[in-house]
Amino acid sequence: MTMNLSWIEDFMALAASGNFSRAADERHMTQPAFSRRIRALEEWLGVDLFDRSSQPARVTEVGEWFRGAAQDLQARVAAIPGEARSVAEAHSMTLRFASTHALSFTFLPRWLQALETRATMGPIQLVSDVQQKCEALLSQSQVNFMLAHGHPGVRGVLDAIEFPSLVVGTDHLVPVSAPDPSGAPLHSLGTKGKGQTIALLAYSAESGLGRILRELKGPALERLAVQPVMTAHLAAVLRTMALDGRGLAWLPERLVQDDLERGRLVVAAPAEWHVPLQIRLQRHRAGLGQAAESFWAEAERQAASAAA
Repeated sequence: MTMNLSWIEDFMALAASGNFSRAADERHMTQPAFSRRIRALEEWLGVDLFDRSSQPARVTEVGEWFRGAAQDLQARVAAIPGEARSVAEAHSMTLRFASTHALSFTFLPRWLQALETRATMGPIQLVSDVQQKCEALLSQSQVNFMLAHGHPGVRGVLDAIEFPSLVVGTDHLVPVSAPDPSGAPLHSLGTKGKGQTIALLAYSAESGLGRILRELKGPALERLAVQPVMTAHLAAVLRTMALDGRGLAWLPERLVQDDLERGRLVVAAPAEWHVPLQIRLQRHRAGLGQAAESFWAEAERQAASAAA
């Protein structure tokens, strides 16, 4: 008998609930057909994975072992397409980037232009998305590099030895608001009267900037009368809402620099509420191919020169 990879999904569905009928519905098949596939998996292994004498069915001891093995196998299978592309593109000149939206149109263009003056670069493919999605693309080897904001005091999802990073720039998260007719912020920290709330334009869980802000300023904000009036994962969306006077938002300084200079937005809190940021280029430790490795080496030289 030959192993069918779809049996792994069947097993995981049944292990999650112990209910054959519910798992069969989840897998879009009849219960008899689903039961035959579970039995086929057990016959292939030569062991019982479930104790059917109880309801719901209970995962056996060997079934618990197989659950871990199945999760490892699923992760390995998910990584195969990215690894295959890495092998195919070992000699490709194309550089594949994932970058957060804010950095895609504030930092990335000029940074790449500076690198191009010192190194030969081929075509560039850019995916602009929320940081959570960018991290997934890099971890699955679907891109060569990820560009995102970071902070030394906030551990990122990919801050591990297999994902080295370079600090290639700096930024700040600045609390800003639209101004009132006198030029003072419409929404600011510490200026509301007792019982009044501060309208906050907040980041959603998918946002890397939101992750940093929650880690560093979350406890302090909880002590204030702050009320989220809108949540979004894009800094650009929160900028639009701030310009419209909807509330106070922490936004990257690079994103709102022109707005601050023209007075369309004003700083809405003292300096202790500002958050210094790093701009990081991150990669997988595994070989990237000649073009990508050459680009990384040039980025390292530029970062070292800037830090000197």
